[in-house]
Amino acid sequence: MDALPELPDTAGAYRWFYADVTAGEYSAVFIFMVGSLFSARYSAGAPRGARPLEHCAVNFALYHQGVRRRWVLSEYPTASVQRGGRALRIGRSLFQYGLDGTVRMEVDERCAPFGGAVRARLVLEPQAPAAEEVQLVPELPHYWRALAPRAKARLEVSSEGLEAEGLGYHDTNHGGELLGARLPGWHWARVHGPEETVVDYHLPEGVAPLRVTAGAMGTKSERRPLLAEARPTNLTGWGLRVPSRLYAGTTPVGEPRLLESSPFYARVEARQGGVDVMGEVADFRRFHSPLIRWMAHFRTRMERGA
Repeated sequence: MDALPELPDTAGAYRWFYADVTAGEYSAVFIFMVGSLFSARYSAGAPRGARPLEHCAVNFALYHQGVRRRWVLSEYPTASVQRGGRALRIGRSLFQYGLDGTVRMEVDERCAPFGGAVRARLVLEPQAPAAEEVQLVPELPHYWRALAPRAKARLEVSSEGLEAEGLGYHDTNHGGELLGARLPGWHWARVHGPEETVVDYHLPEGVAPLRVTAGAMGTKSERRPLLAEARPTNLTGWGLRVPSRLYAGTTPVGEPRLLESSPFYARVEARQGGVDVMGEVADFRRFHSPLIRWMAHFRTRMERGA
């Protein structure tokens, strides 16, 4: 990655940069967002002309043995591109593509909504090339690209006294309209195996899923056939339907653990025999309901700036 891709500037548009890491008993997720998908204010304001750079956010979650230890979600009214177009600063936190090919995310925040300080850093050294960018649904302006689908990772959370190494993943999504306006949702999962990483992206009914495979032989993107039979699901306490099993190919992996659960979003994880799966389910239509937007305020910190 030589530089950041173009940031969005039209009402309803968005881009985020996502990374996750599995390191021993810990896992963590970092997301830097311009036109935040978690922003109740952007959801309400975009139809009236709110711009994505007015609703930037930093999200960080740390889990230990499947239990959340820290949650950060801070929203800012601005962001800046720095270091020759290689870095994005939101508040005191920084996302950067290094000249040495590394991906760095540094979070300097407070837990939402009223918690203590969190300082975390993730460094990824890609072990496979980036995938090509793909349009998620034909004729809709939503795109996804796995930029570092398999990477050596170092996680440091100084506020927890944690230093660990493991496997990481990094991608970006962007779009020209609010999620949930026409694209109702999706679910996806990335599978780290001993030799390769596979990412499956499942889209609304009737749209063929996407797959990225990355390893020593390179990175491949493809559209997959629709599954002949739907895989089993469960309902969360919020009534969101999530996979009851996570898979590596056709093989179930351990017992899935529900890392995050909300009315519109869930994160799940499973590990077994050197295979690690992390997945997400999102129903963006739900997020735009006034009740759920109101509830989202209680998991977010609003900041004036750095």
